[in-house]
Parts: sequence; structure tokens; C-alpha cells
Amino acid sequence: MKIQILGTGCAKCQKLAKHAEAAAQDLHLDYELVKVTDIKEITAFGVMMTPAIAIDGQVKLSGKVPSVDELKRLLTA
Repeated sequence: MKIQILGTGCAKCQKLAKHAEAAAQDLHLDYELVKVTDIKEITAFGVMMTPAIAIDGQVKLSGKVPSVDELKRLLTA
């Protein structure tokens, strides 16, 4: 599973990355966490508000930092 954190590296983006990693580890997933910080790459996903998270190339959420439990639901959906 490829988890992409889309954002410029701000505090919210870093928090989202930590939450995503915690959720994936709690679920014992085989995952790769990638931080996408290039604005052109982020907009190529169609994201206008960061932070955002994409799972296997599909944007699942943008503009907020979900809780670890919310992320667990996204990762298992």
C-alpha cells in the first residue's frame, strides 16, 4: 500500500504524516509512506487544500488532519 501525504511540509502536513504512520502500524499494514511536497505534483492530484492524503494514488481526504482512528477507517476501506 502506498500512502502519500500531499503538502508543503507545514505543521499540519507533518501531523498528518505522523497520524497516517501510526494508523498503518496499528493495523500492521505493509505500506510505503511518501511525502509529496512539490506544488505541481500536488495540484496534479486535483488537490487545492493541503494537507491531503492519497492511498494508492487516490485522494481520500484534503484540507484537514484526521484522527488516527479516522485514518484507520480510510486505510481499511
